[in-house]
Amino acid sequence: MPVVTGPAGQQGVPISGITTYYTEGAILLLRVRAGNGKSLDRQAVVKLDNEKTKDTVWRTTDDQSQASFGDLQIAHYDIEVSAVGYLTARKNVNVPIAYGTYNVDVILEPDPQAVELNAPGAAQMPAKARKETQRAVTALKSANYKEAQKHLDAAYKLVPNSADVNFLLGYLAAMRRDFDHAEDYLRTASTLDPHNVQAQTLRARILLQRDEYEAARPILEQAVDADPEYWMAHDLLANVYLKQHEYEKAAAQARLAMEKGKGAGNSAQLVLGEALANLGHEQEGIQALKAFLQDAPASPTAPEVREMITELERRISNADQAAAAGRSASFISTDPLLNVPDPRLSIKTWEPPGVDDVKPYVAADVTCPAQQVIDATSARAKQLVDDVSQIAAIEDLVHERVDELGTPESKETRKYDYVATISEPQPGWLSTDEYRTDQTGIASFPDQIGTQGFTALALVFHPDMRDNFQMTCEGLGDWHGQATWLVYFRQRDDRPNRIHSYRVSGVTYLVGLKGRAWITADTYQIVHMESELVKPMPKIQLLSEHQIVDYGPVQFEKKNVQLWLPKSAQIYFDFRKHRYVRRHTFDHYMLFAVDATDKPKPPKAAETTTTTQPPQ
Repeated sequence: MPVVTGPAGQQGVPISGITTYYTEGAILLLRVRAGNGKSLDRQAVVKLDNEKTKDTVWRTTDDQSQASFGDLQIAHYDIEVSAVGYLTARKNVNVPIAYGTYNVDVILEPDPQAVELNAPGAAQMPAKARKETQRAVTALKSANYKEAQKHLDAAYKLVPNSADVNFLLGYLAAMRRDFDHAEDYLRTASTLDPHNVQAQTLRARILLQRDEYEAARPILEQAVDADPEYWMAHDLLANVYLKQHEYEKAAAQARLAMEKGKGAGNSAQLVLGEALANLGHEQEGIQALKAFLQDAPASPTAPEVREMITELERRISNADQAAAAGRSASFISTDPLLNVPDPRLSIKTWEPPGVDDVKPYVAADVTCPAQQVIDATSARAKQLVDDVSQIAAIEDLVHERVDELGTPESKETRKYDYVATISEPQPGWLSTDEYRTDQTGIASFPDQIGTQGFTALALVFHPDMRDNFQMTCEGLGDWHGQATWLVYFRQRDDRPNRIHSYRVSGVTYLVGLKGRAWITADTYQIVHMESELVKPMPKIQLLSEHQIVDYGPVQFEKKNVQLWLPKSAQIYFDFRKHRYVRRHTFDHYMLFAVDATDKPKPPKAAETTTTTQPPQ
């Protein structure tokens, strides 16, 4: 067996300051640098794919921003390097000779949309608090959120009124998808420092994820006033104006985003194209949309953008034909009371695109270990059922009846003390029971429609349920900077449907689901799921339904257990000739384990026992 000496490798014994490595193949020494040529100031994740065997190996860089791979065969390798705040870089390496040592440098360029993480200066806070904050920033840059939380908690105790510490706590909560706490911290940071445009913009991004455009608007307007050079604030404000049908303002902000972004704000071309089209400037709109596609051909919205271009070109052609015939042609409503665009001219309608309409980006040439992913996720779902008897939470509900463009026609809010139980009353059969306070039946729900069962959606992966679905691992994708496997699922026609139903006038109607799950590549936890109907149900006037559920870790200190539970859920459904949008958020979870002797009594409310999904 050959012996190779060098600064990195696999197994080693230090001899006179040199590490000796034993390898049965070549060694690849990878060094990661920032765009300025300096070593990266944070940990990077490196993925090495063997094109010949399709094997994948993962490494993280050390304190010198280096990673090593040993025992490499003669083959071509694809390298992918990612780090918080940087664009993912890819590189191809050929290993033509075994037992050689290959040195590779990879340069990462900053992500223009990333939040800039900086430790406060010496004059801004006491030394001890500054030290804790600096350590927290170092941990955040490497996505070590547990370590960052420890240091930020310590800093917060020392300087609770620090805008910097509140901003970093807000950023951390946002990365953990704890959006309620994130917004609280970011609001405080913005109040303490009105010129902190990152805090304002990040808070606005959270509001926009909830489609709260009216609330996000003044925050973004303040941000662009505080720092006119911050391109991202212009970009987000352009989206808000577009959603609110203020197309002149949307176009102006989109142009500012591209100008201030110096190439980083090219995504604003999409908003500019839509705004111009709705202002009647079809040719200019087409040019902007084509520029967007040229910059982002793999964007998830690319198919819709191409359809929009085709539609605009068709309309221009029709206008030319009408002009030649001496007729007038109008594409946009001229009624001042109906100053809204034709729905076909908008990328965003009242509901999200279907799971079959837009396939998220996945890494090229990365083979998904489908059975391993599904089995591991199934084990996580089983663990949830095994560990939980009852969970309690505070639930906030926002219910809107909307028009075809998503503009609310009515809006109601509710707050509940929520309790859910998960059980397996007999082998192979799962049941979820839900209770809410201040609820005296379906009549107490907005529009007399009850929704429930968001915890149960993840149970499609439970060993007792998963065989009822066709499952396909689509590849390795990304969810807010986290590597995730994408798994598509669809109810099988030859298997029973035990996950979803509507109950109308005392009669239950089973409804098949299809959807997609985003599953963390390292821990196999579900972080995001989307689902919709396999087909409409005209018998009960159910034309469409789209669910979006975000899951996050909830730590129960008393029982020393962490569970992944729904943090927020949205449901869009066309039911009985009306369009509805509901947003649920869950907070302040409490856990009552299977073996607990102090299980709470459910609140006095209408009880629903079901294995199904909302609404009923």
